Amino acid sequence: MNGTKGAGIPAGQTGKGDLVNTGGQAAESDAGGPASDSAGKARAAGPRTTSPGAADAVPGETAGEAKAGGAPAQRGRPRSEQADRAIMTAALELLAERGIAGMSIEEVASRAGVGKATIYRRWSSKGALTLDAFLAEFQGQQPLPDTGSLRGDLRASLRAWVHAVTRTPVGRMLADLIGEIQHDKDLAATYRERVLEPLRQQHRIMLDRAIARGEIPADTDREVALDLMFGAAQHRLLLGHLPLTERFVGQVVDVIMAGLPALSSH
Repeated sequence: MNGTKGAGIPAGQTGKGDLVNTGGQAAESDAGGPASDSAGKARAAGPRTTSPGAADAVPGETAGEAKAGGAPAQRGRPRSEQADRAIMTAALELLAERGIAGMSIEEVASRAGVGKATIYRRWSSKGALTLDAFLAEFQGQQPLPDTGSLRGDLRASLRAWVHAVTRTPVGRMLADLIGEIQHDKDLAATYRERVLEPLRQQHRIMLDRAIARGEIPADTDREVALDLMFGAAQHRLLLGHLPLTERFVGQVVDVIMAGLPALSSH
């Protein structure tokens, strides 16, 4: 139950379509040859009226960003925060409406007002984009509680997680991601690194504080305790056989607290 924000979603951009290169290439005839030798010579002799990169700039990415002053052109384009926000907004909207299976990069690009190439320069797949969208929404909703007792910390943490997955689009995104990582090894590794491990580390802090207070034995198997916490909650989220309620939160914490002594070697 780690997470990002129930904070507001950034505003998007306008515009549509994939990027095309309109940077002064000679038109070709129906037969496939150059339209005009003289036109090519005129272009070669005449001054360039647009700066390099201007023709295929994306929203928020200007030619000046690609090449400032007389400095040599850099490889690739710098990231644009404006484009990032528009893409993230569009992805969050589509994920909430249709889930990952119903979302396409083409639709995200159209809604964000950028080209597909702009998205693929940032995210290698829609699974990777979904992961970032999930983190943007989820992380801020999962603060590390410090109630003064392990029971209180576990209840507060599980309650925040349940609230996020039942009252915001986070629940659908999380279920979609768990399904997606079953057949995408790269996404699975990234999920473990950026979602699962930070989440478990936050809960290890709660257990370590409980050990320092003398609430649980120092050799308590923290990993099993964490599996009990995550396993019970995600089981109900994924299968949907029973609701995630406040009563459920209390019961899970009671079972964990009662079972913690058995996780010690003494």
